[in-house]
Formats: sequence, C-alpha cells, structure tokens
Amino acid sequence: MENIIEISHLSKSFKDVKAVQDLSFRVKKGELFAFLGVNGAGKSTTISIMCGQLTKDGGTVKINGVNQDEHADTTKRDLGVVFQNSVLDKALTVRDNLESRAALYGIFGEAFEKRLAQLCVLLDLSDLLNRTVGKLSGGQRRRVDIARALLHEPKILVLDEPTTGLDPQTRKLLWGVVSDLRKQENMTVFLTTHYMEEAAEADYVVVIDAGKIAAEGTPLDLKNEYTADFITLYGVDEEQVKSLGKPYEKVTDGYRISVTNTAEATSLIQKYPQLFVDYEIVKGKMDDVFLAVTGKKINGNGGEEA
Repeated sequence: MENIIEISHLSKSFKDVKAVQDLSFRVKKGELFAFLGVNGAGKSTTISIMCGQLTKDGGTVKINGVNQDEHADTTKRDLGVVFQNSVLDKALTVRDNLESRAALYGIFGEAFEKRLAQLCVLLDLSDLLNRTVGKLSGGQRRRVDIARALLHEPKILVLDEPTTGLDPQTRKLLWGVVSDLRKQENMTVFLTTHYMEEAAEADYVVVIDAGKIAAEGTPLDLKNEYTADFITLYGVDEEQVKSLGKPYEKVTDGYRISVTNTAEATSLIQKYPQLFVDYEIVKGKMDDVFLAVTGKKINGNGGEEA
C-alpha cells in the first residue's frame, strides 16, 4: 500500500523544551495508525504541525504525496480532525454547527444537504439536527464532532483521544462507525488514545517518548518483543507450580506463570501434561508493551502512573 502520510526528520522546540526530535514515520493508505505516548510526549505537537496549526523547526511533512511547505491548503483539505475537546458551539443546533462548518469549505445548498443526509445515516444524527449541542450527551456530541470532521470528505481522519470520558457502549458505537468508514471509503485513521485496547486493534503502532520514537511495529510484533506470554494454571498447588521452574504469581483461583512465548508454553504443557488439565494462555497486552517501552503506565486521562 502507498504511504498517505510521510513525516521525515521532524523537529520542534519551545525555548529549551525539545517537543519533537528528529521524528520520522509513515502511514499507509487505509491504515488504522496508533500514535501513543503520555501527555507531553510530543503527540499533540506532531498533530498540530500535520494540520498546519503549528510551524515546524525542521523536517518535511507530506500528506497524500503533497509537500506541506509547498501546498499547505491542499494538505489541510485532506485532513479531518476530531479534537480531544469538542469544538462545537453549544448554543447552536447540530444543523447550524454543521452548516457553518461546511460553509468554510465552500459547501452550500444542495451539496450541503446531500452530505448532511449521508452523515445522518452514517452517524444516526437525524433526530439530533434541531437540538442545541449544549443539551446533547457526551456520546451524541462525539458523533457530531465526527460528522463535522467528515463534512469535506477528507482522506485522513485524525482522532485525538476520541473516546476519553465516554461510556463503554458509546465507545463501541463510535468504533463501529470508524470501522465502517474504513471499509466503505478506505479512509485512513490516525489515532491517539490512552485506551490500550483501542491501540491493540491498529494496523501499526508508534510509541513516542520525550519527542522521539521509542518503539514501533504491529501490535503483535510489539507484544512479542516487549512482553511475555502468560499461562494461568488452575487446580494445582504452589509446590507443583514451583516445579516448573518459571516466574509465577498467585492470582484468584490459580497461578499466573510467565513464559517467553507460545512455543515455550507448548513445551511446558508437553513436558508436564499432568499439571495442565485446567489452564489458559494469554499474550501480553499493549499496556504491558507501553510500560516496558516507556517505563510508565498510562491512565484513562492520559497521565502517568508510578
């Protein structure tokens, strides 16, 4: 697949703070790309530069093959952004919010009505159009935020922590919409998130720390490199677990044993079949990857935990 975003040797400083340092990565067309890091890692600075809201100190940004320095207006039109904090006018209706935004892209009259109808079907907005945004729930506002970002039919949807603070049901609904967009329109999705289970669904992940890439790869590659597999063994006593010669910890109703990979787990099962009557094997999670790479846990609000 061709690259739709190409960032090369990007740098940006704010006085003595080096927010982004020689950052280079690629995003393929149609990909769900996860860009991870705690607050202050450089994510927002990178996105702001991509969207033309912030000037860079050095490096190049290409969007859909176009150099941002040469054709900034073109590259901006290829991006639709859903910001972490809603930018909708709470005093206006949903329709008024969308209509005023569409006007900025030269979308008026029949063209606006046609696009609005499409977005109403996609995001189930028909019953919300005449309601003021201030009276909507958080999940409803998020759907309108996404509609706002999609009005001009961008090639890339940038989701900056789109589900922070939303309930699980609403998060599931929004991800269903994003999945449909990718299937129907081959849309590229550039995601920042503090929910590692969302990052686990990405095609490719970049983890940045202090403005530099700390790790990158597919979720499976990162799990294999930075985490272990775990066997949870039930119906055995601690002496039996010790006989396996592997690190372990007591968990509810059993013991969790750490192994290097699935092959090692298989070898243990074959060697000690009498112990492996009731068990389950689980790969490490993206939370484990993030902690191993950065030395920091990440909470649902993007902060660090000790």
